[in-house]
Amino acid sequence: MDVTPGRFVLDTNAVLYFLGGRLAQPLPDGSYCLSVMSELELLAYPDLTPSEEAHIKAFLQDITIVELNDTVKAHAIDLRKRYRLKLPYALIVATALAFNATLLTNDEQLLSLAAVPTQVLKLT
Repeated sequence: MDVTPGRFVLDTNAVLYFLGGRLAQPLPDGSYCLSVMSELELLAYPDLTPSEEAHIKAFLQDITIVELNDTVKAHAIDLRKRYRLKLPYALIVATALAFNATLLTNDEQLLSLAAVPTQVLKLT
């Protein structure tokens, strides 16, 4: 897969680390987007306080959210078949594949996938 340099998809955990101030280094320079799956996961997080929800919503207003489209769906189906990924993971990885982007994640299962370029975020 050809990756467009400087194009990134944030996994849900990457957003949580960013919003929580847990990154040891700034995010790499580039353009960012987020799977609609991550948007849903962030807003449906159990025990989310009104303040946390407002913080997440403000973040979501400033980032491109990729809705489901035919390309993302096709990649997600293939990933589920090949790697037996849970649907949320498959949709997030499929978003990175559809946009020729590097997936920023600290999820060990996603980091081990050969199908998508990944990058780990260093935490404090």
